[in-house]
Amino acid sequence: MTELLAPAGNMEALKAAISNGCDAIYLGMQKFGARAYSSNFDFESLQEAVTYAHLRDVKLYVTMNTIVFENEVEEMKEQIDELNKIGVDGIIVQDLTAFDYIVKNFLDMEAHCSTQMGIDDLDGTLLFKELGAKRVVLSREVEIEKVKEIKRIAEIPLEIFVHGALCVSYSGNCLMSGLIGYRCANRGRCVGSCRKEYELMDKTTDTSLGKNYILSTKDLNTIDYIHDLKEIDSLKIEGRMKVPTYVANVVSKYRMALDHKITEADKENLKKTFNRTFTKGYLFHEDKKNITNIVRPNNFGYEIGTISKIVKDRYEITLTRPLNQNDTIRISHNNEDVNLAVAKLYDKEGELINKADDVCYIKIKEKVSKGDLVYKTKDYFYNKELESSLEKEFKRFNLDIRVYASPDSKLVIDAEGLGFNYSYESEEILGEAINNPTTKDQVIKQFSRLNDTIFELNHVEYEECNAFIPAKLLNAARRDIVLGLYDLKLNSQKKRTKALEAKEKISFAPEEPYLTASVTTKEQYEACVSCGIKEIYFKNVVRRNQIDYKEKEGQLLIGGYGGIYHYRDTNPFVTDYSLNVVNATSCYELYKLGAKRVTLSYELNKSQIEDLRNAYVEDNDGYPALEMIVYGRVPLMFTKYCPMKKMNQCRICRTKSYELKDEHGTFPIISHNDCTTTLLNGKTLNLLDELPNIKGIEALRLNFTVESKEQVVKVIHMASGKLNGSMNNAVFNQETDTRGHFNKEIV
Repeated sequence: MTELLAPAGNMEALKAAISNGCDAIYLGMQKFGARAYSSNFDFESLQEAVTYAHLRDVKLYVTMNTIVFENEVEEMKEQIDELNKIGVDGIIVQDLTAFDYIVKNFLDMEAHCSTQMGIDDLDGTLLFKELGAKRVVLSREVEIEKVKEIKRIAEIPLEIFVHGALCVSYSGNCLMSGLIGYRCANRGRCVGSCRKEYELMDKTTDTSLGKNYILSTKDLNTIDYIHDLKEIDSLKIEGRMKVPTYVANVVSKYRMALDHKITEADKENLKKTFNRTFTKGYLFHEDKKNITNIVRPNNFGYEIGTISKIVKDRYEITLTRPLNQNDTIRISHNNEDVNLAVAKLYDKEGELINKADDVCYIKIKEKVSKGDLVYKTKDYFYNKELESSLEKEFKRFNLDIRVYASPDSKLVIDAEGLGFNYSYESEEILGEAINNPTTKDQVIKQFSRLNDTIFELNHVEYEECNAFIPAKLLNAARRDIVLGLYDLKLNSQKKRTKALEAKEKISFAPEEPYLTASVTTKEQYEACVSCGIKEIYFKNVVRRNQIDYKEKEGQLLIGGYGGIYHYRDTNPFVTDYSLNVVNATSCYELYKLGAKRVTLSYELNKSQIEDLRNAYVEDNDGYPALEMIVYGRVPLMFTKYCPMKKMNQCRICRTKSYELKDEHGTFPIISHNDCTTTLLNGKTLNLLDELPNIKGIEALRLNFTVESKEQVVKVIHMASGKLNGSMNNAVFNQETDTRGHFNKEIV
């Protein structure tokens, strides 16, 4: 059966999801979850959540899908240990260290691969199935036909996002928030840099192509494709930052669509809670230019009418949909919004009204114009309707009882519910009825009072034997049976641990540091060759989220897990920065998979690199083989979306250069042959002065993207001189960042 998986940022949202029919919940703790700004759960509230969910046959998964720095590894393990004791069903992870710990230590608690891992193909899925994953959450960019193919061949449960906010970047492959906002998305602290307004610049002609929200995606909505979605194991709704009414609305509509036939009116109701307008997503082949909403980055609402006349101190609205007192609306005026709660609503005669269907009047201080569109962003009555659903029981479970009641004997009741049997026996002895023996109907009446439980009374057996059973005793028996069955249900779900196996140690001989280079153009490649760089990454690069694997020769630079699986038996390889490696165990696991060297994440600072290296030496009695990028424009994001197509520059991008611009700087755009896009940082990471101080890193990489051949040569000469201690800094034409993460803390 297809699982409907709902988000919960707090206990109220969890109850809203369950009361509206979800099969499973995912939520985060105070640490290691990718929504650090959500309310989240502590251990006490999580225990309450697990109890509430499991009693209702709802599974609960915890997100621990951030990267884990070396000094946090023990705390991460302690948290996972506690989650196992509490009884969560699975943990959603990004970091290989967290994944490895779950797989190796627990028998019942599942490891799920987060979409942050960037798994978007069969190869990556097969790799993690081999490593012990029980579920893979595929990238949002995977098309439905590919999802079905992966499911059919890999034979492992798959999870996909079906509704809610979309990242414009491949998840886990965005450094924009961390590098320009100092709030790392891979640490759950994304500041939403993509939701800002940017100006697209044509650098070839030095002209502006417009200023808008060019990176701000619409919200995903796939409810029209529910028939296709029923073939997938788990359908995930995004929204741990959303309010409970949003959760209730979306969960109820997808539950209805899965179980019954959903109406057009029900689909329209999805617009009545937060939305940025909707897209069917890459999952169902949305045109790239329709993925974003460049007009506004926040709640769009839905159109209900137009400002049609200005009458003295009032504005007339001609409505296409009803407007109620206490609704919230926005009026779009000159590309700016007027937002207000409708405290007072008037008819044509100026009389106060509660509701209007065709024409109404409002008084506001702000100036708007005839023809301005009016949108409803909150429907007061619909919101009240959703609030009333937050704690109802979506389904109740049968309670069957067999009652034995005879004079001069104890009351005995055998009960069955939730798949368990429970026997109740009273302490007191029943008396003989003088006039009115307790009837079956009276037993049913007392035992039907189950509204504060998850049960409904089903089958009752009772042979009347002239006994009198006080109503107070029946009520006490009912309460005891309910709690007894609850305990049996919860105690049956305790999680077990595994016996640990001995670990094979892997280490490498230390080497003197040397330079490597990654290049974008043939001219850059030739410049590197002429300067004596021995290891150059050009045609031998297999980037993350690249699913077209071709036969290659020699050593490769691999940025994704699918590439590792595909080439590990045919080519030696180095792993790239995009695997987000920030701790020693992740290095170890990649060496086990065949990596000759591991490139560290951009998100490590100097002390964290030292922590990683020291931990590796302690665990393996030898050194790791590491690479580090010390120069170049950092790729802020890699995206399937094409801003060029959005701005009608399709194919022209092959002959021109472009960049995005905001109030702080510029961001060069690289358009790839497959119409994917990389957005670069405007500042150039420059750690060349630090080269003599970088210890324990054998390969120091120069990353060339937009540099000319002459600039490449200059940088290589400078870097070589710094390694040899014989050259001062040259002058660069581009703005540089001499710190990078190497000398600062990113949270």
